[in-house]
Amino acid sequence: MANETSTPHGVRIRSGGQSGADRAALDAAILTGHIYEGWCPKGGWAEDFPDPPGLLKKYPGLRETPSASPSERTAWNVRDSSATMILVPGPKYVSPGTDFTIACARRYARPCHVIHYLKDSAPARIRAVLSGLGGDQSINIAGPRESEHPGAYERCLALLSEALGALRG
Repeated sequence: MANETSTPHGVRIRSGGQSGADRAALDAAILTGHIYEGWCPKGGWAEDFPDPPGLLKKYPGLRETPSASPSERTAWNVRDSSATMILVPGPKYVSPGTDFTIACARRYARPCHVIHYLKDSAPARIRAVLSGLGGDQSINIAGPRESEHPGAYERCLALLSEALGALRG
């Protein structure tokens, strides 16, 4: 399993596993042989995995927070990472979850990179953020749920798989 192997470049992928960009991060990590980790709400809740064990059945490397609140998951994933990368469709994208993630990055004094995943510059920006992490570090990757921005999963999976694959050399 990808979660039990050593990772080239020392980068671990952290995500809460919600549908969309978060899930794309986990799947890209698995596809490219990177370690994944992260906190998910109690019961493994996600919008497409509403009943226990939820996400934990597919992603056993995730751990449950004591609360079923998605905000606890978000805060803990930011807190426990070296940096956060938020993938959004464009500059006018507004989401309470994205705003909360940015606020958590400020609260925990973590670098936060917001990347517009529909822009042509997205692949290079994602590679630059990942390459800038040194040693054994964890990057939290977040973004819109699939229900908030249909197609987020497919686009982010392609971008992250390419960037993480490039880290492997």
